[in-house]
Amino acid sequence: MWLYLVGLVGLFYLLRWFRERQVVSHLRDKYVFITGCDSGFGNLLARQLDLRGLRVLAACLTEKGAEQLRDQTSDRVETVILDVTKTESIAAATQWVKEHVGDRGLWGLVNNAGIIHPFGCCEWLRIETFEKIFKVNLTGLIAVTLSMLPLVRRAQGRIVNVSSILGRIAFFGGGYSSSKHGVEAFSDILRRELRHFGVKISIVEPGYFKTAMSDLQMSLAAEKQNWDEVPTDIKEAYGQQFFDAYHNNTKEGLQNGSQNLNLVTDCMEHALTSVHPRTRYSAGWDSQFFFIPLSYLPTWLADYILTRSWPKPAQAV
Repeated sequence: MWLYLVGLVGLFYLLRWFRERQVVSHLRDKYVFITGCDSGFGNLLARQLDLRGLRVLAACLTEKGAEQLRDQTSDRVETVILDVTKTESIAAATQWVKEHVGDRGLWGLVNNAGIIHPFGCCEWLRIETFEKIFKVNLTGLIAVTLSMLPLVRRAQGRIVNVSSILGRIAFFGGGYSSSKHGVEAFSDILRRELRHFGVKISIVEPGYFKTAMSDLQMSLAAEKQNWDEVPTDIKEAYGQQFFDAYHNNTKEGLQNGSQNLNLVTDCMEHALTSVHPRTRYSAGWDSQFFFIPLSYLPTWLADYILTRSWPKPAQAV
């Protein structure tokens, strides 16, 4: 009985492996638009797809980032300046993409741009902090998608949304985790709405990785930023010991993050080039073997595992 079961599981994974190795034809004729290409995942993906021969339209926040990317790639990579929080910037970038892709449409849209700071317990943060993060990670992503969607639909292409493992199971991060849960929900809705148009939607859920964004958060955590802005009564409720432990745990997690960004960009590349892309990609060993299994546990047990190392707030009951 067990032998048959093992055989069936093995056959399932063998068939899935074979199915997912089928590659889309005529990749050199296809355009992919990527946001957040100044550094990190977006920058690496642009260079990676360039080596595969795809035509990359890379959106950077700064001219310096765009210039550095152009110096590292072939003439198949073209850059544009894009701020995903500004409607006029998105409209200009969309028109720029239209001029490049013409009637063939846009094969791939990768929503990679995102921020993590300000970071902290929800009660420490102001509503403006949540709005700042949402404007980039969620509403900016939605705005870019809606603007580019007619071009993707014309090509019967792909949309790849970069979420986070904190979008699957949130346990800290305030506005960041909340925004990534929104990305997951938007992606699920969009996938079901567009399935009859031949457009495929994939979500990438990275674990902890060391990028320029995480390095910035580590430096801010070291400086104990945000604490001075917290009202006195809330400071007294949590206490300095809890605050220090929270940021030390944040720093430790980011410091121990993987430096192999290819684990993430390989997922993005597969979602863009495979005939049968996955709906979700879990990138990183911590994502696959800790957080994903944890998300299936009873809530009370997951809560205990995630918070057992935290000190109690000063005024805890």
